[in-house]
Amino acid sequence: MEKSRPLWDNPLQFVFACISYAVGLGNVWRFPYLCQMYGGGGFLIPYFIMLIAEGMPLLYLELAVGQRMRQGSIGAWKIISPYLCGVGVASVVVSFFLSMYYNVINAWAFWYLFHSFQDPLPWATCPLNSNRTGYEEECEKTSSTQYFWYRQTLNISPSLEVSGSVQWEQALCLTLAWLVVYLCILRGTESTGKVVYVTASLPYCVLIIYLIRGLTLHGAVNGLVYMFTPKVQKNPSCSHSPCPVLQLEQLSNPKTWISAATQIFFSLGLGFGSLIAFASYNEPSNNCERHAIIVSLINSATSIFASIVTFSIYGFKATFNYESCINKVILLLMNAFDLEEGSLTADNLNEMKDYLMATHPQEYAQLLPQLKNCSLEAELDTAVQGTGLAFIVYSEAIKNMEVPQLYSVLYFVMLLMLGIGSMLGNTAAILTPLTDSRVIAARFPKEVISGVVCFINCVIGLIFTMEAGNYWFDIFNDYAATLSLLLIVLVETIAVCYIYGIRRFEKDLHNMIGRKPNWYWKIMWAFVSPLLIISLFIFYLTDYILTGTLQYQAWDATQGQLVTKDYPSYALAVIGLLVAASTMCIPLGALLTFIRKRLKRESVSTVA
Repeated sequence: MEKSRPLWDNPLQFVFACISYAVGLGNVWRFPYLCQMYGGGGFLIPYFIMLIAEGMPLLYLELAVGQRMRQGSIGAWKIISPYLCGVGVASVVVSFFLSMYYNVINAWAFWYLFHSFQDPLPWATCPLNSNRTGYEEECEKTSSTQYFWYRQTLNISPSLEVSGSVQWEQALCLTLAWLVVYLCILRGTESTGKVVYVTASLPYCVLIIYLIRGLTLHGAVNGLVYMFTPKVQKNPSCSHSPCPVLQLEQLSNPKTWISAATQIFFSLGLGFGSLIAFASYNEPSNNCERHAIIVSLINSATSIFASIVTFSIYGFKATFNYESCINKVILLLMNAFDLEEGSLTADNLNEMKDYLMATHPQEYAQLLPQLKNCSLEAELDTAVQGTGLAFIVYSEAIKNMEVPQLYSVLYFVMLLMLGIGSMLGNTAAILTPLTDSRVIAARFPKEVISGVVCFINCVIGLIFTMEAGNYWFDIFNDYAATLSLLLIVLVETIAVCYIYGIRRFEKDLHNMIGRKPNWYWKIMWAFVSPLLIISLFIFYLTDYILTGTLQYQAWDATQGQLVTKDYPSYALAVIGLLVAASTMCIPLGALLTFIRKRLKRESVSTVA
């Protein structure tokens, strides 16, 4: 069986597959948000510490297990111990949950891509109302980009309770997304190996184009300065100026370190079984240690690179909004007080405000509610992540660029490549254990197995194309994997170090790559990484308990903004089932193995 196992054409193909899987949408929309939230450049300190203490060791461990056992997640952990079969099953369940909703992002990217060829872009301006006497009321209360996202793309309902109907345009885009994934995985490593060259390299080409364009945009420097400048806080005990002691504000915040560890953990795709599946198609002598270091460093470098691009565009958007706000205030004051042209500028605006308030107090007081407080720093401080950054902030910046159609097409093609690359890893985590099964593989060809998995995911995924689909998307995105993956990787680490045995694992690595792991790897595997995972696990459990009633953000069309609402009871039940469905696989797998062995022993003794 081992000789007939498919192999990558060359080690480079394996590295590209890992990069295509690990470098995903989180690098583009999650990492910049964390930099924004937790101290700008100061966030890089805990981030790189967590990369060394957690990211690299756990990535190396999963690649080594897959390469040594030459099986998917279920088979690999079953070889280490029959009682660990539930670990592999849990990984498959989590990957299945992820595949159900993740491809919806690719469907949205297709939708935006198809609309990117219009001139003007459909999200550039608000549409006219039915009487053609003005703009749509909902759009006027928000912005054209938000209106296009929430109303024309999602056609979102006011709450989770209002399910609505399936949006056929989004359903067609989702079907197309799954068809593309199916064609990419049709023949296993033979087809996937060719596709990853494109999905891994094309996003970098687009990011380089965007970097060149972004750095030439007006206000880009404001965004980059904001990103790379660590936020500092004066010593509170210091009463004079300048204070002799400055401390990085966010380094003393435990959430900064938790967020850094979480970003490393999920960005590398640990625990899903995808890395084990990819590594199982390696030659046994492949240098998985070197590849673990290369993939983890490229992944982190890409996050920083994508952040530079994002913040240059974010700086352009913030500067554009700030200057538009200033111009509106200037126009309002000039019209209200009949000022001369050119007498009021952005430079003397504050002085003129004070002057007008002193000389015309009653008129100024009446005008005050209409005067917005324009602040560049406040614009830059507006933290956005996830779909809000990918489909609203970026599209808003693109519409103000020259030749916006070109940059829109490039951007959404990049999102598609990132999304499809991640989907190849997600589906591999499901398909590899299935094709490894002699029972399934003997009865059905690989193409049929792949087709059935894609079809089931596509049908279930139609839930996310309903009017309340985006709320279900958030539920799956927030709760389907977090706690489950932490538990899976914790059990994996303990299993390798204390059940399989660290010395036995050392010998396996020596036989594979020609040398034993040094003290750094062994300390991280045996002590540091498990402790970090336990800390994360405790934090998330405590956070869920202290949060009380779980809430979500719902779109209020009457206000043109998001409002906070409590999850209904049935949504809380679904959240509980999502967490339990995967985590319970681990103890249930061990229990079933114990019962099966016990029954087998009793039947043998009865025969004797």
